[in-house]
Amino acid sequence: MPIATINPASGKTIKTFDALTSGQIEEKLQLAARTFATFKALSFAERGKMMAAAAGILERDKHALGQLMTLEMGKTLASAIAEAEKCATSCRYYAENAERFLADETISTTAAHSYIHYQPMGIVLAVMPWNFPFWQVFRFISTALMAGNVGLLKHASNVPQCALKIEEILLEAGFPPGAFQTLLIGASQVEAILLDPRVAAATLTGSEGAGVQVGMAAAKHIKKVVLELGGSDPFIVMPSANLDEAVTWAVKARCINNGQSCIAAKRFIVHETIADNFETKFVAAMQSLTVGDPMDPKTDVGPLANADAVTSLHADIQKTVQAGGRVLTGGQPLDRVGYFYAPTVLADIPKNSPAYGEELFGPVACVFRAKDINDAIRIANDTRFGLGASAWTNDKAECQRFIDDLEAGMVFINKMVASDPRLPFGGVKWSGHGRELGAHGIREFTNIKTVWIEGKF
Repeated sequence: MPIATINPASGKTIKTFDALTSGQIEEKLQLAARTFATFKALSFAERGKMMAAAAGILERDKHALGQLMTLEMGKTLASAIAEAEKCATSCRYYAENAERFLADETISTTAAHSYIHYQPMGIVLAVMPWNFPFWQVFRFISTALMAGNVGLLKHASNVPQCALKIEEILLEAGFPPGAFQTLLIGASQVEAILLDPRVAAATLTGSEGAGVQVGMAAAKHIKKVVLELGGSDPFIVMPSANLDEAVTWAVKARCINNGQSCIAAKRFIVHETIADNFETKFVAAMQSLTVGDPMDPKTDVGPLANADAVTSLHADIQKTVQAGGRVLTGGQPLDRVGYFYAPTVLADIPKNSPAYGEELFGPVACVFRAKDINDAIRIANDTRFGLGASAWTNDKAECQRFIDDLEAGMVFINKMVASDPRLPFGGVKWSGHGRELGAHGIREFTNIKTVWIEGKF
């Protein structure tokens, strides 16, 4: 894939970039290594001052940054501006809380003094996707840099201007050159960087295939990795739920980011006694969405990120229909300039079809009917993914069943799944391992060092 800005609303190439040469990559690695030697010695207050400054820049420039995100990957402008604001929130949260999260922890033993001491690991390589071009990166930056690490970013090839802008923001905020560097490189150049002995660890958000490649490369040299991969999140609706509220949030949960989110609800599992009513309301709500120019404030759903995304999504829907699935609305690319796909609802989905087992990346919802709570949980867990899950119920016993029995890294009751800097984010099964955000996230790229002291000092 070329490193280029291609406006998904028009299909026009705006700007192209050359990949870094091996010599240029080496210069950046050297700078990162030199910077880490001094950056790790800074106090939390010093790093926090820079991180708080970055938050201020993100808030100050949120409209321009939002326009850049929308230009490169097609999210609605309102959601892009909100993304910049969320990045600022994370920066400020860790500027204020990193020292507390990484403070020495005294452990009671027979030693005169024993405790856990957290120390940064070094250079961390971040391989990031295009769908949240700022948020995915800043949730790495705000934790890894506040812990004292330095970062190298390999961003998706279709958001190069976002990648470069992030580095500019951090430099303006006062971070030293080398604390965070953007690498405009192709996917084929990642493994050599990861295997470099100066690189201590890696984090990747992306596809299963990319996660396997990075995980295998890291394993060759026993390097820590955090992997946040795909999801096919269930959205369960029980008879005790407020149905109208559940439908409203179901549409938002499926169509967030034009349907291109790992934690977007994708499988809607509805108790059979309310399924007809849910389907009628849900289809009508999906049909009412405005699809169009993501810069237009009236637009609900913008384009998919590129032409391949449209082709792949439509092929999966066609295969599902051929296998016996039924289209309740949508099911077609829109006949207009740009990479637009109609909001779609599928039902009667066969187990041997793509819509049953694969992650559909776009505004396509799959509706399933469950006989009871046991059946709903069975359907929800019948997937190789385990990222997030949302359940809608006003029954206390049902609530606890969902918390205990859903195979997911995150369970939300009567709310759509979302990321929050205060809470750990990540999944199980083929959705990856490790956690971002929360106190757990900032500790992922630290040496959790045990200290045992005998004698008095």
